[in-house]
Amino acid sequence: MSARVVLGVGAGIAAYKVCELLRRLTESGLDVRVVPTRDALRFVGEPTWAALSGHPVATEVWDGVSEVPHVRLGQEADLVFVAPATADLLARAAQGLADDLLTNTLLTARCPVVFAPAMHTEMWQHPATQANVATLRSRGAIVIDPASGRLTGADTGPGRLPEPSELYEVARRVLARGGLSQDLAGKHIVISAGGTREPLDPVRFIGNRSSGLQGYALARTAVARGARVTLVAANVALPDPAGATVVAVGSAEDMRKAVFQHADTADAVVMAAAVADFRPADYQDFKIKKTESAGPVPIELTKNPDILAELVARRPAGSGPVIVGFAAETDDVERHGREKLARKGCDLLVVNQVGADRTFGKPDNEAVILSATGVSVEVPHGPKEALADAVWDLVVPLTN
Repeated sequence: MSARVVLGVGAGIAAYKVCELLRRLTESGLDVRVVPTRDALRFVGEPTWAALSGHPVATEVWDGVSEVPHVRLGQEADLVFVAPATADLLARAAQGLADDLLTNTLLTARCPVVFAPAMHTEMWQHPATQANVATLRSRGAIVIDPASGRLTGADTGPGRLPEPSELYEVARRVLARGGLSQDLAGKHIVISAGGTREPLDPVRFIGNRSSGLQGYALARTAVARGARVTLVAANVALPDPAGATVVAVGSAEDMRKAVFQHADTADAVVMAAAVADFRPADYQDFKIKKTESAGPVPIELTKNPDILAELVARRPAGSGPVIVGFAAETDDVERHGREKLARKGCDLLVVNQVGADRTFGKPDNEAVILSATGVSVEVPHGPKEALADAVWDLVVPLTN
């Protein structure tokens, strides 16, 4: 039997984007029942939801009352996903009100519940809304932080509904976890991703092949496990993971500043990015010209800061965040990994074998996770999200 999802729809202009989320959910084989609020139908009508879901749509507890939908929908659901979750809907859910079919369903649900808020910035930042969000999170609900960007009219700021493709990824990850507890709830996680670029001149740089896929998988799985995620992304061409705050950077020094800025409030820092070991010693303000009469000009390099080692060194003894490093090796993976773990002093080190046709830019990965206590966990070849969950399984007990 396919998993059963209740898709709650709030009365916000972002409801039109939820049509795409519904399409992705149904095309993946999920059985989706759409439960809009009364005013949500002012934005997207009942025929649209019914056609896309293949089920009749109701807003009131009196619709189909013989089937007791206000109880049955929540009881039978494997996931309740609310998008957009307006300020009003969050308030009613936090107070336990039950004045329509959706709020009744939220009270009867014993499965994971995800809220994807969308509203104007002032409404999202209002103390009342933040208190309601805190209340819902304290009860085990996942409340995804909204994205920043263009809102209704000319307004811009936090409050935008994340892209449907990323909301779908949250739903998929929550369902994949089988309704297990949100073991990262209340935790702030900082993750680095992508590959730094060290400029030679205005048009050239020294870089690497990292795509950022593993770091983004870590971010998505952390959000699905209830964490507040800050993702420091270097030169990544991927959509922002829903619920994560993305800080875009370019060079190793840019990444160092951004990671240190957020690490002080973090419960864990995961350095999944490929940070360049060296940078050009001299940056040229103008494009370096090719000369016909002479060979290439040698490039003098200088060391970049070792962000992982600095994180460990600046951590107070007996406190501070759990620190996880990544090591990309081409041979003798575990031996080189053990040496790096001892040298860096981090709590966990994820070591994977890389090459021109493996790991970088691929959806799959395999690795061994080494612990400072001597534990070694082999993660077989599989989706990068599986490796991400294996990392969080080891991080969780270290943060408690």
